[in-house]
Amino acid sequence: MPIDPAVAVGAELPELEFSWTSSDVLLYHLALGATELRYVYEKGLSVLPTFGVVAPRFHETAPPTVSFPGIDIDLAKVLHGTQEITVQAPIPAEGAAVLRTRVTDVWDKGKAAVIVQESTAVTPDGTALYTTRSSIFARGEGGFGGSRGPSARVALPEREPDAVIETPTLPQQAYLYRLCGDRNPLHADPEFARLAGFDRPILHGLCTYGVVCKAVVDALLDGPERVVSFGARFAGVVFPGETLRTSVWRDGPRLLLTTSAADRPVLADAVLLTRG
Repeated sequence: MPIDPAVAVGAELPELEFSWTSSDVLLYHLALGATELRYVYEKGLSVLPTFGVVAPRFHETAPPTVSFPGIDIDLAKVLHGTQEITVQAPIPAEGAAVLRTRVTDVWDKGKAAVIVQESTAVTPDGTALYTTRSSIFARGEGGFGGSRGPSARVALPEREPDAVIETPTLPQQAYLYRLCGDRNPLHADPEFARLAGFDRPILHGLCTYGVVCKAVVDALLDGPERVVSFGARFAGVVFPGETLRTSVWRDGPRLLLTTSAADRPVLADAVLLTRG
């Protein structure tokens, strides 16, 4: 059986030691399409909080696998479901940390399974840097009789958005973003994309996630240091070269977001929490 919830839930993955430099941050920002000096020049470099999601595996070059205790799934069946990061303070431009990860839930959606992980990044001296929570959607792996899990829908105000931001992506964006540690062939290989059910390679969900975070920071905040957390559900795919359209509603310290591409929803239930 590819998924055994009794084994998977609560399983702790091996600790991962990692480090990063300003060059890694610069490459990440460039892969998101950044051109602003504060993102592309090491002097006074600002770090987008979404970098923390990719930093632990930034230098990996092998395609990812979905093999954990109690879980063994074909990569072609997997899509990113949700992603959230909460930073304790702005991420430094260089540093080292240990990532501690555990599987917190496995939900049964009938035709699919959802696997939820939580991770904490801690510096060598024990200082917590940030926490992440993510889920992956495994098609064809449901039906094992488990709980469907809670609903995490975010209610939007019944009024026009406070801002609408349009952000073009590059035709070569997925090729650039692959250099940030995600070599999933879904984002480069047309044959693999067809096996996964798409007529051409799609943009990484985490690339869309980072691009939208940056767009909102640049349009509505005075820097990425204002971000406490950013979470979103991946509601659809983006093809490289499409334009992202993000609607934003202010709700106190929260910014509520939805993003579409070519009139298809791509990010939903998105909340960016700001600090004063």
